[in-house]
Amino acid sequence: MGTPYAKIRNLGKYLVPKNNIWLMRAGLLFGFILLDYLSTLFFINAPIEEGNLLVRHFMETYGIFWGLTIFDFLINIPVYLIICMNSHFVKLPTKISKIMDPIIDAFLAWFVAGYHYNGATSWFWIASGFTRQLTGFFIYFSIILVASQASIIQRLFSLRTKDNSLLDSTD
Repeated sequence: MGTPYAKIRNLGKYLVPKNNIWLMRAGLLFGFILLDYLSTLFFINAPIEEGNLLVRHFMETYGIFWGLTIFDFLINIPVYLIICMNSHFVKLPTKISKIMDPIIDAFLAWFVAGYHYNGATSWFWIASGFTRQLTGFFIYFSIILVASQASIIQRLFSLRTKDNSLLDSTD
Protein backbone atom coordinates (compact mmCIF):
# COMPACT_ATOMS: atom_id res chain seq x y z
CA MET A 1 0.00 0.00 0.00
CA GLY A 2 1.26 3.41 -0.89
CA THR A 3 0.70 6.84 0.42
CA PRO A 4 -2.12 9.00 -0.96
CA TYR A 5 0.53 10.94 -2.89
CA ALA A 6 1.63 7.76 -4.66
CA LYS A 7 -1.95 7.11 -5.73
CA ILE A 8 -2.24 10.65 -7.06
CA ARG A 9 1.09 10.28 -8.87
CA ASN A 10 -0.12 7.02 -10.44
CA LEU A 11 -3.28 8.74 -11.64
CA GLY A 12 -1.22 11.66 -12.90
CA LYS A 13 0.55 9.53 -15.47
CA TYR A 14 -2.77 9.23 -17.29
CA LEU A 15 -2.97 13.02 -17.65
CA VAL A 16 -0.14 13.05 -20.19
CA PRO A 17 -0.57 11.19 -23.48
CA LYS A 18 1.72 8.21 -24.03
CA ASN A 19 4.64 8.83 -26.33
CA ASN A 20 2.86 7.55 -29.42
CA ILE A 21 0.71 8.99 -32.20
CA TRP A 22 -1.60 10.53 -29.59
CA LEU A 23 1.17 12.67 -28.12
CA MET A 24 1.94 14.01 -31.59
CA ARG A 25 -1.77 14.66 -32.23
CA ALA A 26 -2.11 16.47 -28.90
CA GLY A 27 0.91 18.68 -29.56
CA LEU A 28 -0.24 19.55 -33.04
CA LEU A 29 -3.84 20.23 -32.03
CA PHE A 30 -2.81 22.44 -29.16
CA GLY A 31 -0.49 24.31 -31.53
CA PHE A 32 -3.56 25.26 -33.58
CA ILE A 33 -5.47 26.15 -30.41
CA LEU A 34 -2.57 28.30 -29.21
CA LEU A 35 -2.43 30.08 -32.59
CA ASP A 36 -6.15 30.89 -32.29
CA TYR A 37 -5.77 32.02 -28.68
CA LEU A 38 -2.76 34.29 -29.29
CA SER A 39 -4.09 35.83 -32.50
CA THR A 40 -7.39 36.61 -30.79
CA LEU A 41 -5.61 38.22 -27.84
CA PHE A 42 -3.38 40.20 -30.17
CA PHE A 43 -6.00 41.49 -32.59
CA ILE A 44 -9.10 41.99 -30.43
CA ASN A 45 -9.86 45.44 -29.05
CA ALA A 46 -13.35 44.85 -27.65
CA PRO A 47 -15.45 41.75 -26.98
CA ILE A 48 -17.96 42.83 -29.63
CA GLU A 49 -15.34 42.02 -32.29
CA GLU A 50 -15.41 38.31 -31.38
CA GLY A 51 -17.60 36.28 -33.73
CA ASN A 52 -18.25 33.35 -31.37
CA LEU A 53 -21.13 34.42 -29.12
CA LEU A 54 -20.13 32.16 -26.24
CA VAL A 55 -16.54 33.45 -26.23
CA ARG A 56 -17.89 37.00 -26.48
CA HIS A 57 -20.06 36.38 -23.39
CA PHE A 58 -17.04 35.12 -21.42
CA MET A 59 -15.03 38.17 -22.54
CA GLU A 60 -17.81 40.57 -21.52
CA THR A 61 -18.17 38.85 -18.15
CA TYR A 62 -14.52 38.31 -17.18
CA GLY A 63 -12.60 40.67 -19.44
CA ILE A 64 -10.87 39.87 -22.73
CA PHE A 65 -7.82 38.03 -21.37
CA TRP A 66 -9.49 36.06 -18.57
CA GLY A 67 -12.67 35.40 -20.54
CA LEU A 68 -10.77 33.98 -23.51
CA THR A 69 -8.42 32.03 -21.24
CA ILE A 70 -11.23 30.47 -19.20
CA PHE A 71 -13.25 29.66 -22.32
CA ASP A 72 -10.32 28.03 -24.13
CA PHE A 73 -9.38 26.06 -21.04
CA LEU A 74 -12.92 24.78 -20.45
CA ILE A 75 -13.69 24.02 -24.10
CA ASN A 76 -10.46 22.10 -24.68
CA ILE A 77 -10.38 19.98 -21.52
CA PRO A 78 -12.60 17.29 -23.11
CA VAL A 79 -10.40 17.14 -26.21
CA TYR A 80 -7.29 16.75 -24.09
CA LEU A 81 -8.83 14.11 -21.81
CA ILE A 82 -10.05 12.08 -24.79
CA ILE A 83 -6.55 12.16 -26.26
CA CYS A 84 -4.99 11.12 -22.94
CA MET A 85 -7.45 8.32 -22.28
CA ASN A 86 -7.19 6.97 -25.83
CA SER A 87 -3.42 6.95 -25.67
CA HIS A 88 -3.41 4.85 -22.48
CA PHE A 89 -6.44 2.59 -22.77
CA VAL A 90 -7.35 2.03 -26.42
CA LYS A 91 -5.09 -0.33 -28.31
CA LEU A 92 -6.58 -1.21 -31.66
CA PRO A 93 -5.40 -4.19 -33.67
CA THR A 94 -2.99 -3.23 -36.44
CA LYS A 95 -5.44 -3.86 -39.30
CA ILE A 96 -8.15 -1.73 -37.71
CA SER A 97 -5.64 0.93 -36.65
CA LYS A 98 -4.50 1.39 -40.26
CA ILE A 99 -8.09 2.22 -41.19
CA MET A 100 -9.10 4.18 -38.08
CA ASP A 101 -6.04 6.41 -37.65
CA PRO A 102 -6.61 8.38 -40.88
CA ILE A 103 -10.33 8.70 -40.04
CA ILE A 104 -9.52 9.99 -36.55
CA ASP A 105 -6.98 12.42 -38.01
CA ALA A 106 -9.53 13.65 -40.56
CA PHE A 107 -12.06 14.38 -37.80
CA LEU A 108 -9.46 16.10 -35.62
CA ALA A 109 -8.15 18.05 -38.62
CA TRP A 110 -11.58 19.36 -39.60
CA PHE A 111 -13.32 19.89 -36.26
CA VAL A 112 -10.43 21.02 -34.06
CA ALA A 113 -7.48 22.20 -36.17
CA GLY A 114 -9.57 23.59 -39.01
CA TYR A 115 -11.96 25.35 -36.68
CA HIS A 116 -9.19 27.01 -34.67
CA TYR A 117 -7.19 27.90 -37.79
CA ASN A 118 -10.33 29.50 -39.21
CA GLY A 119 -10.79 31.50 -36.02
CA ALA A 120 -7.16 32.53 -35.83
CA THR A 121 -6.82 33.67 -39.42
CA SER A 122 -10.20 35.41 -39.52
CA TRP A 123 -8.52 38.40 -37.91
CA PHE A 124 -6.11 39.05 -40.78
CA TRP A 125 -7.04 36.89 -43.80
CA ILE A 126 -10.03 38.02 -45.80
CA ALA A 127 -11.32 34.74 -47.19
CA SER A 128 -14.43 32.67 -46.63
CA GLY A 129 -14.64 30.67 -43.42
CA PHE A 130 -14.79 27.46 -45.45
CA THR A 131 -11.53 28.35 -47.25
CA ARG A 132 -9.75 29.13 -43.97
CA GLN A 133 -11.04 25.94 -42.32
CA LEU A 134 -10.07 23.85 -45.33
CA THR A 135 -6.58 25.37 -45.24
CA GLY A 136 -6.23 24.50 -41.55
CA PHE A 137 -7.45 20.99 -42.31
CA PHE A 138 -4.80 20.50 -45.01
CA ILE A 139 -2.00 21.97 -42.88
CA TYR A 140 -2.84 19.63 -39.96
CA PHE A 141 -3.31 16.61 -42.20
CA SER A 142 -0.05 17.30 -44.09
CA ILE A 143 1.96 17.57 -40.87
CA ILE A 144 0.42 14.37 -39.46
CA LEU A 145 1.05 12.54 -42.74
CA VAL A 146 4.71 13.61 -42.87
CA ALA A 147 5.22 12.84 -39.17
CA SER A 148 3.64 9.41 -39.40
CA GLN A 149 5.69 8.54 -42.49
CA ALA A 150 8.83 9.74 -40.72
CA SER A 151 8.09 7.48 -37.75
CA ILE A 152 7.52 4.52 -40.10
CA ILE A 153 10.83 5.21 -41.85
CA GLN A 154 12.55 5.60 -38.49
CA ARG A 155 11.18 2.24 -37.32
CA LEU A 156 12.39 0.58 -40.52
CA PHE A 157 15.92 1.88 -39.99
CA SER A 158 15.94 0.86 -36.35
CA LEU A 159 14.84 -2.67 -37.35
CA ARG A 160 17.47 -2.78 -40.03
CA THR A 161 20.26 -1.80 -37.66
CA LYS A 162 19.09 -4.46 -35.18
CA ASP A 163 19.03 -7.05 -37.95
CA ASN A 164 22.50 -6.00 -39.15
CA SER A 165 23.92 -6.15 -35.63
CA LEU A 166 22.47 -9.66 -35.25
CA LEU A 167 24.07 -10.72 -38.52
CA ASP A 168 27.41 -9.20 -37.52
CA SER A 169 27.42 -10.96 -34.15
CA THR A 170 26.78 -14.41 -35.68
CA ASP A 171 29.72 -14.23 -38.11
